[in-house]
Amino acid sequence: MKDGAPDGRHGTWRVGVDSGGTFTDVCMFDEASGDIAVWKVPSTPDDPSRGIAEGVSEGMRERTGAADDPAAAIAYLGHGTTVATNALITHRGARVGLLTTDGFRDLLEIGRQKRPDLYDIFADKPQTLVTRDLRFEVPERMLHTGEIARPLDENAVRAAVREMRAEGIGAVAICFLYAFVNPAHEQAARRIVEEEMPGAFICASHEIAPEFREFERLSTATVNAYLGPIMHRYISRLSPRLEELGLPVAPHLTQSNGGVVRFEAAAQTPVRAVLSGPSTGVVAAQAIGTRAGFPDVITFDMGGTSSDVALLAGGETTQTNESVVHGYPIKAPMLDIHTVGAGGGSIASIDTGGLLKVGPQSAGADPGPVCYGRGATEPTVTDANIVLQVLNPTHLLDGRMEVRRDLAVEALERMAGQLGMETMDVAQGIISVVTANMAKAIRVISVQRGHDPRGYALMAFGGAGPLHAVRLAQELGMGRVVIPRTPGILCAMGLLLTDMRADFSTTRLLPLEAAALDGIADAMRAVEDEAARWFETEAVPADKQRTARRVDMRYEGQNYELSIPVPDGPVTEATLAELEAGFTTAHERMYGFAVEGERILCVTFRAEALGLVKKAALPDQPAGDADPSGAVIGTRDVWYPETRAFSETTLYARDRLRPGMTFEGPAIVEQMDTTTLVPPRVTARVDGLENLVLEVPK
Repeated sequence: MKDGAPDGRHGTWRVGVDSGGTFTDVCMFDEASGDIAVWKVPSTPDDPSRGIAEGVSEGMRERTGAADDPAAAIAYLGHGTTVATNALITHRGARVGLLTTDGFRDLLEIGRQKRPDLYDIFADKPQTLVTRDLRFEVPERMLHTGEIARPLDENAVRAAVREMRAEGIGAVAICFLYAFVNPAHEQAARRIVEEEMPGAFICASHEIAPEFREFERLSTATVNAYLGPIMHRYISRLSPRLEELGLPVAPHLTQSNGGVVRFEAAAQTPVRAVLSGPSTGVVAAQAIGTRAGFPDVITFDMGGTSSDVALLAGGETTQTNESVVHGYPIKAPMLDIHTVGAGGGSIASIDTGGLLKVGPQSAGADPGPVCYGRGATEPTVTDANIVLQVLNPTHLLDGRMEVRRDLAVEALERMAGQLGMETMDVAQGIISVVTANMAKAIRVISVQRGHDPRGYALMAFGGAGPLHAVRLAQELGMGRVVIPRTPGILCAMGLLLTDMRADFSTTRLLPLEAAALDGIADAMRAVEDEAARWFETEAVPADKQRTARRVDMRYEGQNYELSIPVPDGPVTEATLAELEAGFTTAHERMYGFAVEGERILCVTFRAEALGLVKKAALPDQPAGDADPSGAVIGTRDVWYPETRAFSETTLYARDRLRPGMTFEGPAIVEQMDTTTLVPPRVTARVDGLENLVLEVPK
């Protein structure tokens, strides 16, 4: 605790906790003093709530000195988790049963008959989350007007649900045609499921995605049901543990849109938390990049199980209302983040063609990589870095966690024997393969969308991001890498920089014409009313409430919409004129043209509700002496592919590096939450925000 700082016993601390597959990160911000502190503990996959409680307790005890009641000083606790992300990536969700309209049993597999990898003969189709024998058709039909063409056969629903119960199904997804217009049949089916399967997790499509496009709505409801029992069990374990700590405030969980909601709401809509952990990292990266003078940034968040990338142009995050996460379409507001199964714990293996493969399966925290000494035998990315000695070969977490390099070497020697290669070449090969996987992910959000990554800075964070950042930048031809002051816990810090947020939507197909003014106003009012109820439920003070309105619009006959902001105030004919002008401008920007006089349709109406919160400050410091010798803590032999040999490498302590200091690679910067590799010919400097800025020669 800093001299002169308050003792932290009066609820002045805002705490962010990011729980990953391998480590749990805690960031603590004292509103009274502006002090920011970090803590990191291994995750506990058997019960993640245990690791979270331990991390909060240990971190607060370390900062406040309160041995008996450390959580009493907490004024706010925000939590981000990769539980939903990892369950979807590794296909470890619940067994799901599906109720759908007669004749649409196979829609989940047919989709839109698109082949995103048309010329890739090795592309794997995403695993269907509901097997065909657990998809049940029921007679019913709703028209696009909301009229009932065929009443719901409730006996058929009951029979299907009883069959699900006999199969031991724990989650049920319900998706009928045009339920977003008239949800009566889905509501009736839900009541029957509740009667026949009490305690089952139920998701009706009109509740989670009240919008048109039946396949995407079906996919979203299915993913929500698939993740529902996992998230519900997670939160039901975590809440009591936080209560036992004496937490005096209601905890919040991050959503994929970068905002936070109460645990109760998050448990019912886990699909909106698929990017829970990564989204706050992007929020923090946006704040840091803007302050540091890097408005054009590609974020690279590499953890133990997955890597997440996002593109920020002009300091703005990109929001999407529909995305594909690991092959599954999800119709929910989220930051535009692309995720791949490539992390420090990703397991290396030999595929059927005899080639080296890395991920998506992860060793997680238990048993973890081979070097953890917990019985694992399959080498991981972390083991490769330990063998290369890029990572400290004896301990991690500032000495709190011992590792066994000898075990990692044995595992890689076995793999090298199978491949007929040298052990060190296999270790570097694992790094090269995982780097290629991550480069592919970045090309998806940059090159494939018209952005040249060479014009962006790569901001690397997560426990493993700084370790691989320069290699990834070299792969992509990027010339600058930015490593924040606390990269390993940046997602946790992002929780202290984000507002409460919820999004509401409704689909109503209406022409942008004066004759439809009342319908447009009613639709807008409907989502605003939902936002107002959310503010009341979350007890957001009136002066902290903000609502933004948008309408998804298109020309008549088009397939896809553009989201246009709605000006404040009542919806009038002047509002329609502004919407038309906004749509024309957006259409010209996106497609290069606009069609004068063409009929424009309003499709989906949206309201974004924000509850503003006090945020952690990012103080700027003046530059000092450029000599970094005071931060040197020793040397270590590290194997580099440039020389194909071990080379003596200078070690720096991150907490001793001060603004203005500069040095050149080869070097390694060590800190409690991560390790940064500075290869040969790369130069590093520390800026006023204590970011480590690496210049990579092209």
